[in-house]
Order: sequence, then C-alpha cells, then structure tokens
Amino acid sequence: MSIIVNPRRGSYRLYFYDGRRVSGTGDLELSKTGKGYRPKSFRYREAGRRQPRHIPTKDLLREFRREKIYLTGEDEAFHSMCSDLQIPVTVIRVCRTCLLGDRITPLKAKNAVKYGREQICLGCARNELRREAGYLGGMGVKSIGHLEHMLEMYRDLDRVFGMLQPEGAAPSQTLFDRLEPHAIRKTQPLATLPLPKEFVDASGVERLMPVQQLCVDAGLLRGKDQLVVAATASGKTFIGEMAGIKNHSEDRGAMLFLVPLVALANQKYRRFSERYGDFLNVSLLTGVSRIHIPETRVKARRSMKSDIIVGTYEGVDHHLRMGRTLSKVGTVVIDEVQMLEDAERGHRLDGLIARLRHVAPHAQFLFLSATIGSPSLLANKLRSELVRYDERPVGLERHLIFTERKEKISLIKKMVYEEFQKTSSKGFKGQTIVFTNSRARCHTVADAIGKKAMAYHAGLSAKERRQVEKMFEKGEIAAVVTTAALAAGVDFPASQVIFDALAMGISWLKVQEFSQMMGRAGRPDFHDLGKVVILAEPGGVYSRESGGGTEEEVAIRLLKGEMEEVAPVYDVEGSSEEYVANAVVCGGERKCLTEICSSMVGELEDVWPLLEKEGYIHERKGRIVLSPLGHVMAEHFIGIERLSRILKMVRKVKDPLAIVAELDCAEDEED
Repeated sequence: MSIIVNPRRGSYRLYFYDGRRVSGTGDLELSKTGKGYRPKSFRYREAGRRQPRHIPTKDLLREFRREKIYLTGEDEAFHSMCSDLQIPVTVIRVCRTCLLGDRITPLKAKNAVKYGREQICLGCARNELRREAGYLGGMGVKSIGHLEHMLEMYRDLDRVFGMLQPEGAAPSQTLFDRLEPHAIRKTQPLATLPLPKEFVDASGVERLMPVQQLCVDAGLLRGKDQLVVAATASGKTFIGEMAGIKNHSEDRGAMLFLVPLVALANQKYRRFSERYGDFLNVSLLTGVSRIHIPETRVKARRSMKSDIIVGTYEGVDHHLRMGRTLSKVGTVVIDEVQMLEDAERGHRLDGLIARLRHVAPHAQFLFLSATIGSPSLLANKLRSELVRYDERPVGLERHLIFTERKEKISLIKKMVYEEFQKTSSKGFKGQTIVFTNSRARCHTVADAIGKKAMAYHAGLSAKERRQVEKMFEKGEIAAVVTTAALAAGVDFPASQVIFDALAMGISWLKVQEFSQMMGRAGRPDFHDLGKVVILAEPGGVYSRESGGGTEEEVAIRLLKGEMEEVAPVYDVEGSSEEYVANAVVCGGERKCLTEICSSMVGELEDVWPLLEKEGYIHERKGRIVLSPLGHVMAEHFIGIERLSRILKMVRKVKDPLAIVAELDCAEDEED
C-alpha cells in the first residue's frame, strides 16, 4: 500500500493506493504546535461509500510509518512534519486530472503532456482533446486520430488546441510539419554551355539552377527526351528554352511550348517575346474560340511558321485535328504534364502527345511537372529519361487549422495582412494566394479582405486578369483569390498559400493537384520561407456526391498522401474522341492508327465497332475513311455519346443557343 499526498490550499487530500486502484481517500489538516507541524484532524472515506468518518491522528501517523508516503508537490509544512517524526517521504509527479477522479497515474517522460502551466497524463489529454473537438461538431474518426497522433508527437495539448482554436493560436501551435530547404548545389555558368551567344545574352541567366544542371548532365543539350519533375519556381521553363533554341539554331526545327490554360500561354508568350523577340519569331496559338473575342484578344503573331510557338493543348491539337500539317518541329515542351490525370482533359493531352510524336518523330520531347505520381513509371510510358529534383531551395511550413466555415474569411483576412507586413531579405513583401472552390466565393473572400485583394478566375477577361497580375507583380496588392481549377495557370510569386476550400468545384482535390497548388508558396529569388495554411471545416462537404470523407479528413489525407501512378483507362466518350482524332492524323493508314493509339499512356476502349456501326468511320480499299460527322467529332473535341445527344436535339430544337444551353445543363446534372 502507498499513500499519495496531494497538497491543497490549507489542507491535503490523501489517496490510499494499492498499485492498481484507490481503496480510499482522506482529508488531512495540519496545525503548527510548539513542536512543529502536526496532524490536526483526519477524515477518511472508503471507496464506494459516501460518508467520511473521523480517524484519530495517531492511527494515521501509524499508517504513515508503515506505508510508503509520496507527495505530489513540494510542501514545506508536510516535509517539516515528516522530518520531525522521521517518516520517509518521496516527491512524485502524478496527473492532477486523474486525481480529481480518484485515480493515480504517475507522470513519466513517455506519458506526460503539457497543458497550460502543468502536465497531465496522455489519457486525460486525449479526453480533453475529444471534448474540445466535440464543440466543433462533425469531426470524423480519422481527424480525431490525427489530432491524437499530433498530441503523442508533440506532448503539448495547447499546441494541438491551436488547430481547433485558431484565433488565439501561435503559429507554432498550428504547424503540421516543415519541409526544410537544401543548400543550393554548385552549377555551371550558362556561358560555358554550347548555346547560341545571342540566346545567352538575352536570357538574363548567369548560372544554371540545380534542376537545370541535372537536365544538362542527363543529355538535355544532346537531344534526350526527358520527364522533369521539380518544385514550382525551380527553373523548369528555362530547361525548355535552352533545348528549344539550341535545336532551332542547329536547324532541327521550331519549338512548340504547350500549356493547359490561355492565361498561362499569354504569360509565356510575353516572356519569350520580350527575351527573344529581337532575333526569333514568336507565335501564340490558343484556339479559335478565344481569338475572335475582342476583350480577350492578345495582340500576337499567330503564324504556325514561327521559331517559337506557344500554345494551349487544345489550340495546337485543333490544328492537327483539322488535318493540317506542322512545319518542321525540333522541340516539343509539354508544361504541366500532370494534366494527364485530369478527368476531363487527360485523354486529350494523352492523345495530343501521341499525335505530335507521329507528326514530329525526330523532335526532342520535354515533359515538365512540379508533382506527379510514380514518375519513373510515367517516364517509361513517355519513353523519356526521368530527371527528378525533390529539394526545395526555400523552406516550407505547412499549417493545419480546423475551423467552421463562417470563421474562415476573418482568419484569411488576418493572415493575409500579417503576411503583407513582412519583408523578405530579398526586399519583397509577403503576398498570398487564396485557393477556393468557386468564382462566386473568389469575389466574396476578396471583397471581405478589402482593397488589397483581387479575385482572379477564368470568368475575367484577359485584360482584367493581366491587370491583377501586374498589380501583384508590383506588390500593390496583398492577395489574389483564385479557384483551384485555375491553379495550373497561376504564376504569382507568393510567400503564402491559403486553402479556403479543399475542393475543385464539388469534387475533392487529389494529392497531385494539392501538391501542385501548395508548391506555389515560396520563391527562391523572392522569399526566405514559404507558408501553406489549410482551413478545414470539421464535417464539411461540398456536395452529396463528393465522397471521400469530410473536409478535415481530406486535409489530413492530402498532407500525408502519396500520388498514384498515372495509368488512366478512358471511357467510350474519351476513347471515341481520341480515336477519330488519331484517324485524321494518320491519313487513313490502319497500321499507323493502331501505332498512335497504342503509344498513348492511357488505355483506350475498342470503339471501332461502335463508330463503324454508327457510320462515323469505315474502311474502304484498305484505307480508313471518316464520315463528315466523324470529322465533326475530331475537329470539335466531341465523343460519340455527346454527338448522339446533339443529333437528337437538332431533330427536336431549331434554336442553336437552346441546344447549347440544354447540353450544358444535362452535363452539369451528370457531373
């Protein structure tokens, strides 16, 4: 038996403990006599009984001499009494919260958790954490499990509470993890490479960045096809520029630089024109549908007979689907190649790459991405050498905050202005990208932040977006609020990225998409540190169909997740669209069509019988022939199911605008 003595104000609570349970408790009072401190009174209550009884103090002292005495904290009066009576006493640390429930839990290094100014046991800390999480409501089992894991890792309940109580939390309390920066490895001067002098002079680059050096060492300037996977702002674009302009100077052909979005194509076009426009022709090809809209028109050369052709995937693909030829191409750069994983556009990029390989068989192909799943496997599928650079030149802090949706905007505003008050050692103010899930929400958040924030999404005109870009570049605004859907086209040098939502529309982000967006925080030439903040709503969902858990569970999955291999299997709609597009490019040769289709990364369904049955394709005298409607499918990026819906509507509805509206509504319902 042991007696645990817990000092209180003016008295002591005693616990009679047999090593497993408390058999009884008592309340002791001391008084100061001429001989020192002595017991004044003692009341004992046996476990399971309500009423205490008085015990003579001499009987208590007899127990003190017979049992081991432990004191839960330093107490001069009790120590003095035990010393006078020659009773050994040992100070022991126990959980105060357990004591309140008449339990004894000794505190040791492996189970002690800091809570305010004291320490409690891990079990009580878990109970406090669950109670606090319960106030938010809707928090899933995985999220509670993550919080408990953080509690075990940090042994600091206040720090974990910081994720649930963001208003008063210090940054250290919401920190999920930190990706440390790496020392910049030694690289060679650009002038020492076998590149045209006019290019070296115009580039403004003196020395290669690490990933650029790795690509050069791996044969970039010897024509090797490469898949380059490296963080945002690591210099991937310039890798394409080096190879493309070198190949052009050696009469191998023009450079195609392809990106997923018009906004990004415009940025690249301006960059290349400003740098190399004095000695090279630069063209822009972003698709017919955008060129003839006055407010989005960018003054640019549009010829396909240029030295550098910057275009969107669909812009160049439409040229091929029309059956037109390309001039001699020496280099093809596919930027943001992780778009192969995109549910709607992945099959089109996959087909475009296969078609370009056919029409430009001797070109050097470079595939660029900040993040992609199983890159070594994808490199094999793309018949390219993998160049991977995982090191970050700038450290990155990742913070996770659980909060209700109604609290998010005030938190965002606070964090945006706190960041804007900072200035890096390079002389740049801290600026923020806020990612959310809809255009309407972009304006709501930007308006709430105030004059120093601007909305930025695909619904704005090119002129409006360019104005936002210029203001951000000049440091005139503190934040841009943009949609996750536009993440690949956002090229702002931000020090902080905040996730207001973890959805793209109504669907949760994938790990690859999240990593791509997260990588926007922290640029080596601008910032000393990048910061990512996720605001996750416990129990939050964006649609019944989104699936995959609630927002706070998705946050943990994204932060911990591994990207899956790029191995898509296309449905009938995607397969039929790519099949007819490949048929146009192959010029009627069945063997050629088979080769193009088999060279794609994803797997196509066998749609020939269905296309032939509907009369969209057939074979005549050993050659493949597309019907007029087959050509419509290819030229307008339409699959067999969508074409079927259009044909049915054409028979019923005369107004073309009504047909388009009904099609859009039908597809929204399917999504």
